[in-house]
Amino acid sequence: MWKKEEGTDTLPTPTFATYAEAANKFRNSATAFMEHVHLLTEARGAYQEAMSASTELRNRLDAGDQTLRSVMTQLEQVVSDHLSEPMLDRKKPELVKVEPTRAKNEGTGTDRAFP
Repeated sequence: MWKKEEGTDTLPTPTFATYAEAANKFRNSATAFMEHVHLLTEARGAYQEAMSASTELRNRLDAGDQTLRSVMTQLEQVVSDHLSEPMLDRKKPELVKVEPTRAKNEGTGTDRAFP
């Protein structure tokens, strides 16, 4: 702010104009800052709300993941137990026979077979 003149070690004498200019600049800057300081408070509140919601969602997702893992483990165990049963203990699948259905053709009086 204060510049040393070459060859001298003394500082220039401040003037009232220098003081008034600096004081006005300070006042204007401080006033502008104060007008917008509420935005900092709002931003902080929104940040805290977002972090709280994020934590809650993460906890719910983690609980859901744990439930899915538990169900998958149970499913794998049931499948493993079922596949390891000896063939004699298992019920053999039965073949299904389809018999053709007969319907009279009303126009001609003849029978018709449906597969």
